[in-house]
Amino acid sequence: MSQVVLDNVTKVYPGGFLAVDRMNLRAEDGELLVLLGPSGCGKSTLLRMIAGLEDITDGDLWLGGKIANHLAPRDRDVAMVFQNGALYPHRTVRGNLSFPLEIAKADPQMVRDRVVELSKALHIDETLDRRPGTLSGGQRQRVAMGRAIVRQPSLFLMDEPLSNLDAGMRTELRMEISSLVRALGVTTIYVTHDQIEALTLADRIAIMNRGVLQDIGTPAQVYNDPATAFTAAFLSSQQLNLLAATVRTPQNQFIMLDFGTHQITMPWTDPRAYAVSQHTGSQIIVGIRPDALAPMPEGMDGPVFMGRVRTLEYHGHEWLAYVECGIPAVAVPEPPDPRFRAANGGGANGSKTRSMMRRLFNSDIDADDTPSGPQSGPNGLGSHRRADLIVRLGARPSWRAGEHARVAVDVSRLMLFTHTGARIDPPRR
Repeated sequence: MSQVVLDNVTKVYPGGFLAVDRMNLRAEDGELLVLLGPSGCGKSTLLRMIAGLEDITDGDLWLGGKIANHLAPRDRDVAMVFQNGALYPHRTVRGNLSFPLEIAKADPQMVRDRVVELSKALHIDETLDRRPGTLSGGQRQRVAMGRAIVRQPSLFLMDEPLSNLDAGMRTELRMEISSLVRALGVTTIYVTHDQIEALTLADRIAIMNRGVLQDIGTPAQVYNDPATAFTAAFLSSQQLNLLAATVRTPQNQFIMLDFGTHQITMPWTDPRAYAVSQHTGSQIIVGIRPDALAPMPEGMDGPVFMGRVRTLEYHGHEWLAYVECGIPAVAVPEPPDPRFRAANGGGANGSKTRSMMRRLFNSDIDADDTPSGPQSGPNGLGSHRRADLIVRLGARPSWRAGEHARVAVDVSRLMLFTHTGARIDPPRR
């Protein structure tokens, strides 16, 4: 087993592109740590630096308590599984599985025994004499995993190994990866952009965006108590409702979240009340997951938004409703694009870039485009074109398109962030 520590690790490519920005991260012995984030956020670059396939520009990498910045890949006792499997096409499955042990000049009988045992665990024992070109995608990935596992390294690195498979095969292999890794007790760092993979596989999840670490914690921590608005939005299976609200404390009797056309109150007994009250008179971002909203029958009281059902979407196991309430949705605050920070050398120019790069969430602005200025609405926060609340209805919709809707709000499940996207709730315990 091996502990992995990244101490202020930075990667800058030729031309000044900053791919990973001052990363501080630790994977404990035997832990399955998942790196999660959108494409291009620096996950794979980070993995390749740990493997020794990319040089570290600045900072230190520690493997098993020893600094490893300049260790050759073969000296790091690391096994890596790639997205496409990267098998040797001229060798059979048996030959691919045994190759790492043959290179290490292991005992031939031990090699044969271990290959057979591992092939049974991976359910590929019937394919041992076939070549990779005759296998399905799922079988090829099993072989790739087996080749990494067979020599029993101290660290597994997995770079989106399931992304090329269909949904059913992903689910099956995901369970096998989880059980195998935990049975072996080997430290594993797993890269994915799929939130379901991350939540179901990980002991802990590290969320990245634009080379910057956004949040880290157990799956329950990062989902239920996200450190940033970006984390909350990225971990939502349906699009997160992000709304701008002004904090008010009328005669100090309660806390009011003023959305303009609607108001929601929080009692002082709410554990978050004091932290929120420090923003009285200022605007904050309120995140609401679709399952924290529900239809409210006429005659019932409680926190409520009023609106009109614009459309319904059928998702097989549930319906989603899009309700027009006249509340503008806001942007997900993001860190600055690393290309600009690297080009400007950080410092004052970096802070200028930070104000430039508030990109609209789900907008038409491409990740490679440079906005000419802040994308903001009348309140200084970026806004969507359409201000729909997304409400999760379950298997039987109680609304129809075009009708009036009363939307009940579970105040205890509101996620509250500053205008920069940092959580303002009490810190995690």
